[in-house]
Amino acid sequence: MKESKLIVFSIKDYQYLLKEVLAGADVEEGKIDVKIFPDGERYQRILTSVNGRDVALIGGTISDTDTLEIYDLAYALIKYGARSIRLIFPYFGYSTMERAVKPGEVVTAKSRAVMFSSLPRTSLGNHFYFFDLHSEGIPHYFEGQALISHIYCKSIIIEAAQTLADEGFVMACTDAGRAKWVESLANEMGINAAFVFKRRVSGETTEVTSISADVQGKDVVIYDDMVRTGGSLINAAKAYKAAGAKNIYTITTHGLFTNNAIEKIKSSGVIEKVVTTNSHPNSLHLDESFVEVKSIASIIVNQLSQ
Repeated sequence: MKESKLIVFSIKDYQYLLKEVLAGADVEEGKIDVKIFPDGERYQRILTSVNGRDVALIGGTISDTDTLEIYDLAYALIKYGARSIRLIFPYFGYSTMERAVKPGEVVTAKSRAVMFSSLPRTSLGNHFYFFDLHSEGIPHYFEGQALISHIYCKSIIIEAAQTLADEGFVMACTDAGRAKWVESLANEMGINAAFVFKRRVSGETTEVTSISADVQGKDVVIYDDMVRTGGSLINAAKAYKAAGAKNIYTITTHGLFTNNAIEKIKSSGVIEKVVTTNSHPNSLHLDESFVEVKSIASIIVNQLSQ
């Protein structure tokens, strides 16, 4: 008997990525009917039969509404008989609250992981896929028999960096917190890595105190796994520029770009270009003269084929 194709679904906000995955993989599209009732309640109906089939669901936790949409769909797919389920999170939020600093703080990353861990188990297990997580500890929050894969978008980052900058460039990050990851990227490319040291001035403000490597006369490519407001990125870029960097470029996996971040980065005058993946819907419809968007669809296709 011929084996059935994997059925791939997505939540509404990730249909753009589903289309790319469908174009690159030998899979079947999962159909869903979605409506919103007058009181705001969501109606969902799975139109593709999943009984005894292997399924995948693409969706990012870009809001609590989207998170519940993912959970509800995953629960229904399992209850309607899916043999296995792969939950693809191009972007997994809640990383800001991945640990408690003050007494009484709610660790949202933990509670969301526990929520997804509570999904009924399919006969072949529930497999969760994450991409360049902001916090390495998040996979350990999942409980029970959840299968976890943390995928690194290294191939996209390295290709973009080598295309952007001149030979002998420095791979950099915004702070020491991402130094090991950036050092790994630099080592693979045979170049130097750099990061900035910061001192906290107040609860909202930090200042750069020094830089770990010589960037004089060299292009600098700053990698930051997630860019939200762009404040830390701009401060780091200014520090590298003050230290003599030639041209400065930025690569990020998760381009959230909130609070007019792109305009702020552009107007800072220290960053030549931004490259981001399309892991977050906010990366769509950006100023193409300043921002280049790379798709992670091929990485997802590769994972689904395994």
